[in-house]
Amino acid sequence: MRATLIDGKSLAATVRAAQRNAIDALAARGVRPGLAAILVGSDPASRVYVRTKARACEETGVRSEIHEFPDGVSEKALLERVAQLNADPRVHGILVQLPLPRQLDSNRVLEAVSPAKDVDGFHAMNLGALLQGRTGFVPGTPAGVMRMLEHAGVPLAGKNATIVGRSTIVGKPLALLLLQKDATVTICHSKTRDLAAVTRQADILIAAVGRAKLIHAGMVKPGACVIDVGTNRLADGKLAGDVDFESVSAVAASISPVPGGVGPMTVAMMIANTVRAAELSIG
Repeated sequence: MRATLIDGKSLAATVRAAQRNAIDALAARGVRPGLAAILVGSDPASRVYVRTKARACEETGVRSEIHEFPDGVSEKALLERVAQLNADPRVHGILVQLPLPRQLDSNRVLEAVSPAKDVDGFHAMNLGALLQGRTGFVPGTPAGVMRMLEHAGVPLAGKNATIVGRSTIVGKPLALLLLQKDATVTICHSKTRDLAAVTRQADILIAAVGRAKLIHAGMVKPGACVIDVGTNRLADGKLAGDVDFESVSAVAASISPVPGGVGPMTVAMMIANTVRAAELSIG
């Protein structure tokens, strides 16, 4: 029996539709949620991501604007624009598309974004709130993964959850969210010995390392739930996740696809954060 598909695309549509009531309520008070995206350079993938987010915002009723800069932009100029957006009452959410060119200090730029407008959840204050179990803005991808697990009815309390990848954007915040749900969490990374031996113990396996088809059937516990966060471009131009979908589907109980899995949910949760930021801005 093949694994049940966890369809992030359809779930994302549901999440976005649920925002419309909140957007209508804001409109009645003369407020339209606004998102500003900062895009530096000409990286094709970054441009696609930003324009996908902007299109999803407009379709949902969130006003969007894209601020584009050349690869050689100075950090001073970028920080000045962030300051302008922080002060703009029409802008409720600000996202900085990563990665930034090498001459820019990503941490400094991200920390310049007001925590109240940090809808990507990357500011130290929001990450700190997550660590303490307080309410802040949770990064979109971890929040999306948690919503997918909830939607699929995957039990978390007392289960072994393994995350392959320790980034501040996905791995670490996701570990905190899983801990809040009483899962026993293991984080694997490039220095992990015998990765397969660790992943085979996981009831919930989440791959977020950026290596195409790294996780194969021999690394998965029969009956596990597998969430694929990776998005990799193959030599033939096709997209592939960090999971070998075909082989793992024959072993796992449930699995998310690439594309159509975590990606749409990341965008949906970012939109939800923007709507919430607009609500908080007017009390």
